[in-house]
Amino acid sequence: MIKKRINLKNLNNNDSPKYIKIVNAIKESIESDVLKIGDTIPSINEFSKDYKVSRDTVYKAYVLLKNQGFIKSTPNKGYYISESRKKVLVLISTFKAYKEVFYHSFMSFVPNNVIVDLQFHHYNIKNFKSMLDLDKGKYYKYIIMGFDHPEVEQALSKIDEEKLMLIDWKANLKVPKNYVFQDFGKAFYNCLQKANEELNEYKKLVFIYPEFSYHPYESVEYFKKFCESNKMDFEVCKNSNDLVVNKKTAYISVNDRILYDLLSQCSDKNLEIGSDVGILSYNDTPLKRFTYKGISVISVDFKEFGAKVAKFITSDDHIKVNLKTELILRDSL
Repeated sequence: MIKKRINLKNLNNNDSPKYIKIVNAIKESIESDVLKIGDTIPSINEFSKDYKVSRDTVYKAYVLLKNQGFIKSTPNKGYYISESRKKVLVLISTFKAYKEVFYHSFMSFVPNNVIVDLQFHHYNIKNFKSMLDLDKGKYYKYIIMGFDHPEVEQALSKIDEEKLMLIDWKANLKVPKNYVFQDFGKAFYNCLQKANEELNEYKKLVFIYPEFSYHPYESVEYFKKFCESNKMDFEVCKNSNDLVVNKKTAYISVNDRILYDLLSQCSDKNLEIGSDVGILSYNDTPLKRFTYKGISVISVDFKEFGAKVAKFITSDDHIKVNLKTELILRDSL
């Protein structure tokens, strides 16, 4: 059987080890259908001779490809391609209820020949850099939820821009060629304006921005602008231990742990949600529709979010999407 020729570009550049270049070249040949399931590739000795690299380098590359499931070897056949599916990295912050809606929608549009590697960085820069996994061979495409840290952009700069999509929040990063973003500033302000009549039923508005929150702070800034422009009494609570629910006050929560605390305090104090106390939550989930007759939310459509991101896997065009943020009024406000 004829062994396929592998295109090894820039083998002697110093940007990454030679064995990684071999791994990436074989993966890219699979992604472009140059190599398909069952195709044979050179033996370690043949590869070393044909491409003028050391046998140890080829061995390391083949071991990694075998461990990742891309190649196998048999006594009679030698080395051959065993996996033709494309691997995509989805690196997000944490797994919460609304992100589950996004992920299930995303996966429903993913082609059968794509393997999705879902990882969580938890806003930890060491986790973030290690999960990009550039030293173990590149993914077909990268879908990344960034965060505000000076080393994030440097880590992302190592990825081919055509293969990278940033999602959810721009996070003070350079605008990439592909993105699906929310607007946590002006769009949030516009939703508050739409709820102006309901919010005016309360004497005071409190934005709860707890110490453990990674929600974009620009929402707080636009909350202040809204209250000042509408001459409303307001407060920003940054310590969850200081949160005390008071009558005729409306609370804006960007965290479901805080939402639970709000509901618990209302229950303990026999305060009626939607009349004694107002609650407006960020990010819709299926349960918020039914909790206490319904929790009002400001949110994007996470099913649409997942569908838009999934298009990046199969499209060769640049995808630039700003998701629509909407107010959904329910009985909690």
